[in-house]
Amino acid sequence: MYKIKFGTDGWRDLIDKDFTFDNVKIVAQAVADYVNNVKDKDELRGKELVVGYDSRRNSREYAEATAGVLAGNGIKVLLADRITSTPAVSFAIKKRNLTGGVMITASHNPPEYNGFKYKAYYSGSADTGIIDKIEANLHKSGIKEISLKEAEDKNLLKMDNIIPEQLDFISDYVDMKRIRRSGFKVLVDSMYGAGGRYLEDLLSGSSCRVETIHAEHDVNFGGISPEPIGQNLQEFVKLTKEGKFDIGLATDGDVDRIGCAAPDGKLLNGQHIMALLLWHFVENKKMKGEVVTTICGTVLLEKICEKYGLKLHETPVGFKYICDVMRRDDVLIGGEEAGGIGFKDYMPERDGILSGLLLLEMMAYTKKPLLDTLNDLEKEFGAYHYLKTKVKIAGKEKKDIMSKLAKNTFKDILGSRVVETNTLDGIKFICENSNWLLFRLSGTEPILRIYSEAGTEDKAQEILDFGKRVVSRIK
Repeated sequence: MYKIKFGTDGWRDLIDKDFTFDNVKIVAQAVADYVNNVKDKDELRGKELVVGYDSRRNSREYAEATAGVLAGNGIKVLLADRITSTPAVSFAIKKRNLTGGVMITASHNPPEYNGFKYKAYYSGSADTGIIDKIEANLHKSGIKEISLKEAEDKNLLKMDNIIPEQLDFISDYVDMKRIRRSGFKVLVDSMYGAGGRYLEDLLSGSSCRVETIHAEHDVNFGGISPEPIGQNLQEFVKLTKEGKFDIGLATDGDVDRIGCAAPDGKLLNGQHIMALLLWHFVENKKMKGEVVTTICGTVLLEKICEKYGLKLHETPVGFKYICDVMRRDDVLIGGEEAGGIGFKDYMPERDGILSGLLLLEMMAYTKKPLLDTLNDLEKEFGAYHYLKTKVKIAGKEKKDIMSKLAKNTFKDILGSRVVETNTLDGIKFICENSNWLLFRLSGTEPILRIYSEAGTEDKAQEILDFGKRVVSRIK
């Protein structure tokens, strides 16, 4: 029997191979059993779940199957009436005081994948305790399901557009008046995902000129993974430069991540974006709070936090860990190296469109080109160049690779002395000059990820190549 397993953010697998309608219903039944056994009054909230879906193949049908099982277990369902984003699903929980939500998406994974995310009553990624309970319910009881028509007749199902309420909130969160009179020329790449033309619509009728590419929905995402990284954004980067745009903004498949291109075609990674937005919050908006990053986080964040006296938390990779800290403490900003960022006074959830609007707000405040502000930060705090790659690891290799790496401790990496080994998530070797190298297994794909950061891109590449040689030697 195939074993369904939740990773860093939900269950993901290959469509038709293991991500099937039968298995989706098994997971939906496990969620229903969890909800029907909830005792905590904070979680109950009327026992109603929102169900949303992205633009992947069969996503709508999987969402409808999920809704049928939930309703078959007596749980009220708010079913999105169109392709929607993960942050819109999470915000519906907050706005409508729901028990939780399901999002059918594989986020940034390749087109052949789909996934099932469970969002908790606090509008963020379900914590380990909740996921453990859901997993414990898998295959425990028979599937109870009813048709959507029967669910509607029993007042257990309502279909609605949940997108406007989330867009209204984030429009109030940022200084839209300042952005709308800025006159920026903006290129948006929705990567054939759920982002559509929403950023363009938010700025319509303003002095900004916004062009959107890949807004149409394509289950194959143009033949690439809908992840806003360099290899998938070559056309976007080229058009940003050739079209003399002030900024390019790209969102991933379910719109919880942001990518950003500067006018010269330079692609800013998630580390740059988070550092810029943290600086904007404390310097321009005079906001305070703590900061959360993962073990992959850039040293630049440490330097900014040191200057402004902000507490910095470090977590394993996975936004659910960042979410835990955001629920517990007064967090100003929390994010991942991959461009998923959450913000104070919103919800403990990533939001690609809000992140893009905040970058525009920052530029409107500073009245400087994007790279000028980044250069100012690097002059003050130092330049840090971050790179990552991946190596396919499957079967027995996946079980053994980390233990083998643990035995290969390094006294130095390319002449820089290793002063710390961090095993919070994977194995991270930190050098005396702040350069670092990290090995960790992906929680959603059969791959080993290798990360590096150094003062120059060439040095970061050298460290990354060193890491690849180590893996090749011990595989």
